[in-house]
Amino acid sequence: MTGILFSTLEDAQPFLATYQRGRFDGLNEGEQANDNEILVSILGIGKIKGTLRSDRLLRQKKLTSILHAGTCTGLSDKFQVGELVSVTQVFEGDRIELSAPTYPRMPLNHLFPDVPDGILVTQDHTVEGASELSYWQRIADVSDMTGYPVAYVAATHGISCHIIKVVAGRMGIDDPDFRKNLAAVRSKLGTFLSEKIPSLLAPAE
Repeated sequence: MTGILFSTLEDAQPFLATYQRGRFDGLNEGEQANDNEILVSILGIGKIKGTLRSDRLLRQKKLTSILHAGTCTGLSDKFQVGELVSVTQVFEGDRIELSAPTYPRMPLNHLFPDVPDGILVTQDHTVEGASELSYWQRIADVSDMTGYPVAYVAATHGISCHIIKVVAGRMGIDDPDFRKNLAAVRSKLGTFLSEKIPSLLAPAE
C-alpha cells in the first residue's frame, strides 16, 4: 500500500474532496485513513510533527512506499508560483553550519518524469537578509518545514520515499495575491495527485 502524507490539512483538502468522491474528506491533522489502495495522513507543519507522526505511522501500517506532498517556498526564480517540483534531493537546513552534519543529504528517485526536478531544504528558522537568501539559493531550489524528516524516517524503516511539492510563494518577496494563489496551487496539487494515483499503484519495475 502507498501512503500519501500531506504537510497540512489545507494542502490536502482539494485531494480529500475529490478522490473517490470524497472518501477521505473530513480527515484532520494527525489522523490517517485508508482504502484498499492508498493510505492518507496529515502530518502537520514542522520537523517534530513530521518525524513523530511519520514514524508512528510506519510502525502501525505496512506501507510499500511513501509520497510526501505539500506546498513549498521558492528560493529563486527557477520555479514560479504554481509550478510542481519533483524533489530529487532533500537536506536539513538548520544544522548546515556543522562541519559534519548529523543529518545527511537524502537522494530521492525522480518519480514523475513530466515534472521538473529540484532540491529541497527543510528549515524551521526564517531566512533573514539578502546574504543568507543568496547562500540558500546556491544550494537549493525550494524550502519547506516537513520534507526532510519524512524522508529520513522512511529511510530508517527501509521504505521508499518520494516528495512532490508545489510552489506557493517566493522567499523574500511580498506577494499581494499570495492568499489567492495559495488556493489555486493547492488545487493544482490535488488534481495532479488524483490523476497520478493509477501510476503510483502500478507495480515497480
